[in-house]
Amino acid sequence: MSQPASLARRTLLAALLSSLALPLSLLGAGPAAAHAIVVTSEPAVGAALAAAPRQVTIRFNSRLDHARSRLLLIGADNAQIPLPIAEESDPVVLAASLPATIAPGEWRLRWQVLAIDGHITRGDIPFTLKAP
Repeated sequence: MSQPASLARRTLLAALLSSLALPLSLLGAGPAAAHAIVVTSEPAVGAALAAAPRQVTIRFNSRLDHARSRLLLIGADNAQIPLPIAEESDPVVLAASLPATIAPGEWRLRWQVLAIDGHITRGDIPFTLKAP
């Protein structure tokens, strides 16, 4: 093979590979894995409620593994009440019924979730139940 033909082939091959490099690099690009973050909650953070809600709900920005997620209601005396997570059709929501009677005072809804990205996140949602 002559030298000019070989150089032309290498140049053509380099041009072809460089034109494929950008599209191939985009194939691996995707959304970055992120931890589940609370979007909204009922009760809201810092809420002062006149009456205890029947149910608490927390909406996240990511799908959750409900079987490996937890909700606790924690009182001012640090007493912890585990809350069974309701069967929820929405994969980004944790919901649970509250006990029939909870005393007035400061409460925290402690959550721990496993998002589908494999990361565990946790936090507290403080709220106050006012005396009647």
